[in-house]
Amino acid sequence: MAGVKFEQAMARLEAIVAELEKGDLPLDESLRIFEEGIRLSKNCLKVLEEAERKIEVLVQDTNGKKHLRAFSSDGDERRDSDADV
Repeated sequence: MAGVKFEQAMARLEAIVAELEKGDLPLDESLRIFEEGIRLSKNCLKVLEEAERKIEVLVQDTNGKKHLRAFSSDGDERRDSDADV
């Protein structure tokens, strides 16, 4: 599971959800893939948290002071706080 890339894990999670939503799997198979989904979900969360920490480092100003900024999908970041992080 550790070698699975984020995008692959998300694709598999989507497939698991689709399989479970059909409702035609035996209980033991449903439990097996549900457990797989939980593991994948935890892995994805870990990857996202690591990415967030990297981004926090990248938004430091030239003095090393971090500024908290709200993420915007259109690329326009709004400053939420000038407090040190």
